Amino acid sequence: MDVPGPERIRLFHTLLGPAAGLPLLLVHGWGGDGREWAPHAEALAGPFRVVVPDLRGHGRSEVPARGNTPVEMADDLAALLAGLGTGPVVAVGHSMGGQVVNLLAVRHPGAVRSVVALDPAHGAHGAEVAEIPERLARYRAGGAGAAAAFLSGAFSPGAPVGLRTAHVRTLLGTPDHVIAQSYAGMYTEPGAVGVRPYSEAYLRRRTRPALTVWTSAEAAAWERSTLRVPGSRVDHWPRTGHYLHEERPERTVRLIREWAAPGGR
Repeated sequence: MDVPGPERIRLFHTLLGPAAGLPLLLVHGWGGDGREWAPHAEALAGPFRVVVPDLRGHGRSEVPARGNTPVEMADDLAALLAGLGTGPVVAVGHSMGGQVVNLLAVRHPGAVRSVVALDPAHGAHGAEVAEIPERLARYRAGGAGAAAAFLSGAFSPGAPVGLRTAHVRTLLGTPDHVIAQSYAGMYTEPGAVGVRPYSEAYLRRRTRPALTVWTSAEAAAWERSTLRVPGSRVDHWPRTGHYLHEERPERTVRLIREWAAPGGR
């Protein structure tokens, strides 16, 4: 059942493609904005009506003083889609955006046709979980500047020239409190779903088909064990950095087009 809520903040967003096209939502990750989806949106705008938002606190959207968490972001997107009258969307998200679109599917199933999650911010375990408190303390103290060093290591040697610099620049333009609140909302706040046992619980509540792509073979094997909805699958893209949709844009466009096509699963 869809989760009701108060009037949401206004999200900056763009629309591409014919009004009668299949609705497709493209969601960026932590410290990013919708510009990272520009090549994909143009390539997909023929058969699809492409909605590209900036999440709350990011890009050109409103910046609340508090509540910059994936749960609130998912509820914002539900309100945006309802206002646009899109009907159920194929919801695509990268990193934190992958967590957000899964939360959208769990909290507002009527808004979602299916999910595509690219290296999503869930399933943390082991050493990664042990590092979360220290990282959060650094982000609370140093904001985007402290997060930049972490982000700069997220790219493969084959990443396009300038991609790292573009993302670091966008991250540094994100308000410090949004960086810290978003990270806490992913991993440490009550209801956060980023750590593996909590990830498994929320994935069990997902009733829409989902395609997840991991750059980690271990994470891909783990998520395959969680699948419950017919038609869902997990792919593994080795030798690719975290920003896989930008390191391999043509492959990503082809993946989305094939997944979303009738009979594509």
